Amino acid sequence: MDVDLRKVRYFVAVAEELHFGRAAERLHIAQPVLSRQIRALEDELKVQLFVRSKRATELTSAGQQLLEDARPVLASAEAMRRRTVQAARAERIFTIAFMPGITVTPLVRELASAQPELTVELLRTTWDDQVEVLHDGRADVSIVRLPIDQQGLTVRPLFDEPRVAMLPADHRLAGKPVIRIADLADDHLLQDPDAVPEWRDVAVELREGRGRPAPHYRSIEEKLEHVAAGHGISVIPLSTATFYTRPDVVAVPVEDLGPNRVALAWPSSRRSRTLPAVAALAENLAWA
Repeated sequence: MDVDLRKVRYFVAVAEELHFGRAAERLHIAQPVLSRQIRALEDELKVQLFVRSKRATELTSAGQQLLEDARPVLASAEAMRRRTVQAARAERIFTIAFMPGITVTPLVRELASAQPELTVELLRTTWDDQVEVLHDGRADVSIVRLPIDQQGLTVRPLFDEPRVAMLPADHRLAGKPVIRIADLADDHLLQDPDAVPEWRDVAVELREGRGRPAPHYRSIEEKLEHVAAGHGISVIPLSTATFYTRPDVVAVPVEDLGPNRVALAWPSSRRSRTLPAVAALAENLAWA
C-alpha cells in the first residue's frame, strides 16, 4: 500500500496542533477537507489516529507512532525535492556555504571569472548545520570546519589555522602574548570539552567532577557575549576571532593547542559539471 505524503503532511499538522481548526488554518485548507483527508488516511492504514471530544483532540498510540515515523519521512521527501530542483538549476546557480571567519570572496571571484554565466550564491552556516545544508540540498558545497560526520560526503582538506583562547578583557591572562593550555585548567569552557581535548585533559572542574553540561549557542556572537560576561572561556579559530573583534573580549594564542582544519565538502552522490572546477579552484587558493 502506498501512503499519500500529502495526507501524512496533513496528519502531522493536526498532530502538532492537536486542533483541527488551527491545523486547517496552518495548511490553508478548509477544516471539513482536512477532516476528510484524516479519515481517508485512517481508512487506508486501518487504524484510529485521533480521539476527538468536544474539549480536546488527542493522539492514539498508533497516532503517536505515526507522528514519530512521519517527521523524518517528510524531511527526507523535502530534501529529495530540494536536491532534484538543485540539480536542475546547478548549471546556472551554484551555492557555496561557509563557516564564520572564513572569507570566500577569492573563491567566488575565481569561479565567476572561470564561469561568467554562473550565478554564485552564498550561505553562512554554523557548527549545527554546516553539513546539514549539503544533505538537504540548500548548498552545493560547504567550506566546513572539521571534525564533521563525513558519511555520504566527499571531503577535501584546504588549510589549517591556529586556534586561540577567547577571554574576558579583565581575565588574569588577557595581557599575555602567549599561554599554554594548562594555564586555563581552572577556567570553565563554554563548549563541549570533546571539542578541545587539550583542555579536557587538564580541566580541574572535570577532574573534581564539577563539570557542567555544555551550553548550546546559536552563533559566535552569542558565545562571545557569555565570554565577555565572565561566564567562562572559549576556544575558536584565529580567523573567527579576528573577524569578531570586540573591546571586552581578548584573543590569546595558546602554544600547545592543535589547529582547526578547514575543508571543502559536498555530497558524494552529487552530479554536477561545476563541482570539479570549484574543488580545483578551492584547493589551489592561498587561503591562509
